[in-house]
Order: sequence, then structure tokens, then C-alpha cells
Amino acid sequence: MTATPDDCLAHNDWICGDYVSTRREILWDAVLQHLQLTLIAVALALLLAVPLAVAARRWRWAAGPVLGVTTVLYTIPSLAMFSLLLPAYGLSASLVIAGLVLYSLTLLVRNILAGLRAVPQETRQAARGMGYGPIRLLLAVELPLALPAAMAGLRIATVSAVSLVTIGAIVGYGGLGNLIYAGMNTYFKAQVLTASLLCVVIAVAADLLLLLVQRFATPWTRRGQA
Repeated sequence: MTATPDDCLAHNDWICGDYVSTRREILWDAVLQHLQLTLIAVALALLLAVPLAVAARRWRWAAGPVLGVTTVLYTIPSLAMFSLLLPAYGLSASLVIAGLVLYSLTLLVRNILAGLRAVPQETRQAARGMGYGPIRLLLAVELPLALPAAMAGLRIATVSAVSLVTIGAIVGYGGLGNLIYAGMNTYFKAQVLTASLLCVVIAVAADLLLLLVQRFATPWTRRGQA
């Protein structure tokens, strides 16, 4: 059967609406896997980063090791990181999530710690004078005031994770990265471009969503700007 002049799939064009319309389910499954890997990894990293940052803030001797270890982890190339984690997790989604968690820790710990250190000492003293204990002081005063810096770190970590998920294609769990990798191997232009653009859309949408959350969660910053 001869291809018609406007058959973009047959001509292997970069921009091809037929590719999107005929492969919706494949694209949707890839997007869902991409979002799932990103959300789980960032959530786990946040759960680890908060206590690490609090420990580094409370005990000065802990700040050096915490920041040092997380920084070293961030410098490890992604392929090497996955190779080091392979014996523990095998070729699974857990391998990709573990790598993303370790990469996200540096960004989250540094920003949360910076936010905690920026809380005025007078504010802490006033809270203690009102009978606040260490836990109540942390939850009701320090963490809320550190939220702007923490959210900035969360935004960067999330966008970074969206990008790094694609590397998971080397083990078959890369979300849209699977399509990019397969498209590059077969020089399928429409697949490479469409999957790449969807990665960009996810990253931008995630950043904007977190920015909105930050604005609603920190109304005092808006009043200060006004």
C-alpha cells in the first residue's frame, strides 16, 4: 500500500499527530509510570530529608557528615549509581526509586536545613517562653517558618527527579524514557520528540503546582512582598 503524501508516520516526521492518536494507551501508560516513580521517590526522599535536616540543625557535629554524605551521593553519575544499587534491588522499579531518593536527598536536606537555620533566635526564645517544648517548637514554629526554603528545594528535587526517571530506561523502568530510548534506537522521530515534550510538560506542571502549594501554604510571604 502506497503512503499518502500527508502520512507522517510513513515519512518518519518529527511532528506527527497520527503517532499520538494511534498510541494513546502506550503514551498514557508511560506517563503514569513516570509520575508514579517520581512521586514515590520524592515522597520517600522528603521523609528521610526532614529528620536528617532537623538532626543537622540540632546537633552541630551532625551537619558536616549529613551534608558531606548527601553531597557525595549527588556527585555519583546516574549509571554508576544504578550499577551500585543493582545487587540490592535487581532489575526492578525499586532500583530506579532508590537512586532517585539518594539524588533528591542533597537538594532537600540543604534547603530544609537552610530554612531551619534562618528561623530567628528571638522567635525560638519567645516560643520557649510561652511553654513550647522541643517537639512543639519544631512542628509549630521552626518547620512552618522554614517552609519557603523547603518548598524551593522540593521544587528543584521534583523537576530533577522527572528528568532522572528517564535514565531508568536502561533497566526497563523509565516511564517516558523507555519510549525515548526505544525511539532513538530505531530513529523513530515522532516517538522521541513526543515523549521528550511530555517529560518537559510534566516537569513544568509539577513545578507550577508546587509553586501554587507554596503560595497557599506561606501566605505571610505574599503579605511581606506586598
